[in-house]
Amino acid sequence: MPIGKFMMSGAGSRCAACRYLRRRCSKDCIFSPHFPSSNPQRFAYVHKIYGASNVAKMLQRVSEFERSHAADSLHLEAKCRVEDPVYGCVGLISRLQRQIHNLESEIAMTRALVMMYESSLDRRKGSANGH
Repeated sequence: MPIGKFMMSGAGSRCAACRYLRRRCSKDCIFSPHFPSSNPQRFAYVHKIYGASNVAKMLQRVSEFERSHAADSLHLEAKCRVEDPVYGCVGLISRLQRQIHNLESEIAMTRALVMMYESSLDRRKGSANGH
């Protein structure tokens, strides 16, 4: 039966959180809609950074409508923090901003070269017509 955006397969299946915590997954488990058994690493990241109790509290404080987004955000932030313990998401944002800056510079240089070549062609056409 569907729960949130994931499917529970059978009555005895546990979500990734309950599997990780080695406990029974109840029908009203706060984790099951957001941490499917098919993706155990998703909960492992979140648990490592925030702890299961804190994640449960955070999800309970958010409206049901926003829980999916909150779980996605917690996962992304935890994954970034595990991959880059010093900077986390800020490191990712910084790298992306540098890429944007470098690409904008490259575009500006390319536009300048195009203008230079166009100007050169215009001068050649002008001097060829003038003779």
